[in-house]
Amino acid sequence: MTYLLDTSALLAHYREEAGAAEVQALFENDDASIAIASITITEFSRRMTALGSAPEEALASLENYGRIFSAIVPIDGKIARQAVFLGLEAQGRIPLADALIAAAAQSLNAVLVHRDPHFQALRAEAVKLQSI
Repeated sequence: MTYLLDTSALLAHYREEAGAAEVQALFENDDASIAIASITITEFSRRMTALGSAPEEALASLENYGRIFSAIVPIDGKIARQAVFLGLEAQGRIPLADALIAAAAQSLNAVLVHRDPHFQALRAEAVKLQSI
């Protein structure tokens, strides 16, 4: 099974917050393939910087996680166009970054692992979600 971690799930694991154990279990599951969207690199780094980390520290942390990720999904034109449709079909507001991350998960037919309430606005059949 393929899983795509959104920024909130990665932060939960890194900061040992609620949901960290579920993310750790995925990391330890030999049958799980773990990916992130390229925009998650930016979101994670910006959030860590806002929390007081040096940008170099945030990027180094991502480098360490990089050994776990099977893929970093680039946000290309196809994913950007799919994010448009996900946003238009959503049953509430979904920020642009979240729509792009959801489209990246959709492109892999992956389960989107998150703890962000914005993803609940997506149609259930659009993207497989796992809230932590």
